[in-house]
Amino acid sequence: MKALRTHAVGGPETLTLDEIDPPAPGEGQILVAVKACAINFPDTLMIRDLYQFKPERPYAPGGEIAGVVEAVGAGVTRWKVGDKVLSGIGSGGLAEKVVVDEGRPFPIPEGVSFETASAILMTYGTNIHGLKDRGRLKAGETLLVLGAAGGVGLAAVELGKAFSARVIAAVSSEEKAQAARETGADDTVVYPQQPFDKAQSKALAEAFKAACGPDGADVIYDVVGGDYSEPALRAIAWEGRFCVVGFPAGIARMPLNLTLLKSCDICGVFWGAFVARFPEKNAAHVAELFELLEAGKINPRISRTFPLERGGEAIQLLEDRKAVGKVVVTMPD
Repeated sequence: MKALRTHAVGGPETLTLDEIDPPAPGEGQILVAVKACAINFPDTLMIRDLYQFKPERPYAPGGEIAGVVEAVGAGVTRWKVGDKVLSGIGSGGLAEKVVVDEGRPFPIPEGVSFETASAILMTYGTNIHGLKDRGRLKAGETLLVLGAAGGVGLAAVELGKAFSARVIAAVSSEEKAQAARETGADDTVVYPQQPFDKAQSKALAEAFKAACGPDGADVIYDVVGGDYSEPALRAIAWEGRFCVVGFPAGIARMPLNLTLLKSCDICGVFWGAFVARFPEKNAAHVAELFELLEAGKINPRISRTFPLERGGEAIQLLEDRKAVGKVVVTMPD
């Protein structure tokens, strides 16, 4: 089988398309013929050894797949050959076949494509946990999403609207603002490229405040970090919740006196650890996501698809922060 693998620390250009033996499922495992693998920002970090998880090389990046069960190991009762499944796997998805523990996958709902199924779990799973459990978002509240045109950001906009919030989408271009509006954002803020001096930071804070309204943002969902975080925090509401989701623009240095002045919270959103610690709660979240998908309240926006041999280009697109919505790698039939 073919697999796009990393053999040494480096960027997407270092990945090689290898011919390797297919894995065999062990006890309690299933072999999935991968049909689609969604690319996420952790994939850009892992191959550079910048992520908290560092798989042993060589390995294929790609932590979110959809496909068909091709074989089952001893003791497997939940799945049979031919079942269509989606799963988070951490890594290994940029390969034609992958072994998965039987407790990890979920069945693909009827009528949902492999591409769409591969693009649900990580972004929407992160966001339903982040918005409900960590941000405690309520109907009628104002949600400010930074980085609102990427896979996680657009999903946050969709879920915010599904939860009856007023959603402000902050993005880096008018093209991305249009994508956010098409996804349901009530208003948008187009921010300039960092770094910011003091005057630029203040101007961005004023832009956030103007968009959020006089009471500020009840929940700020920060997918980018860097110089964008502090201006957003200055636009937070009394007793607001600032959710730290990611920091591709860099780790922000926050003036903690603002948390006292606004009596607000800064909290982290680490979905992977949540899944490991509370699998039952995650399963309930996924069930709710499927209901929202069936009701048409969410629908992953897949802007680009790439064949397996061009999977490095897909990762590069995310690393360059040029992707709008999700990017998916598809496997040959």
